[in-house]
Amino acid sequence: MIIVKDYHVREGEQGKYISLELMGDIEMVQSSNTGRFYATARRCFVSSTFNEVIAQRMVGKEMSGRIVRIQCNPYEYTVPETGEVIMLAHSWSYEPESKAEIPTTVKQSEVA
Repeated sequence: MIIVKDYHVREGEQGKYISLELMGDIEMVQSSNTGRFYATARRCFVSSTFNEVIAQRMVGKEMSGRIVRIQCNPYEYTVPETGEVIMLAHSWSYEPESKAEIPTTVKQSEVA
């Protein structure tokens, strides 16, 4: 299960848009440094067509699906709590429970 944690106003090539911050279920992860477990949750961001009023109403809504790890080109990431700079080669992405949940794109010529 996914929850809409927050929304953010972003600036893109074609102007401002709303990005929704999604958060997954709690997970227990074991630290490779200390061996101790800690609680965390996966999160990702998805673009939306909502205005700010609608996006604010979406915060707290639950939806089906999960957040999955995807490989990407390596990049530097600064750990907010410690300021340590690390290299990552993955990001997180929303994945619906089934492909049936993904709406298809309709061409403008098919609408007329």
